[in-house]
Amino acid sequence: MAENVCPQCGAPVSPGSLECKFCGEKLVVQNTVYQQPQMQQPQMQQPQIIIQNVGQPVNAPGVNPAWPIKSKVVAGILAIFLGGLGIHKFYLGKPGMGILYIVFSWSLIPAIVGFIEGIIYLCSSDLDFQLKNNVRLQ
Repeated sequence: MAENVCPQCGAPVSPGSLECKFCGEKLVVQNTVYQQPQMQQPQMQQPQIIIQNVGQPVNAPGVNPAWPIKSKVVAGILAIFLGGLGIHKFYLGKPGMGILYIVFSWSLIPAIVGFIEGIIYLCSSDLDFQLKNNVRLQ
């Protein structure tokens, strides 16, 4: 029998579980029974479990299910408006870069770079954003 996997992150899922223990994706479990042809002797019918994705699309290959879930739009808006303080870097889980932005905020260079990064975040594809920043999208 085939192994059950989470449609969101691809992690193995135990039969009958209602959500993935790795990513928290809610699962729909359906029991379907296949009937045996009438010519053969009657046998016990075995149910097959089918797991369907509820809500979010399946993540692309290369996206680690252990990465935190963040929003591309929130990161872009934080970078545009608060980029001079590096708030978007803290949001994306890069505190070292955030501190560097704060240290040099007096020069206004981080504000310019943050504005440009915000535009790049909002214009980049979902896959590029996820792989570059090591996050999963909401």
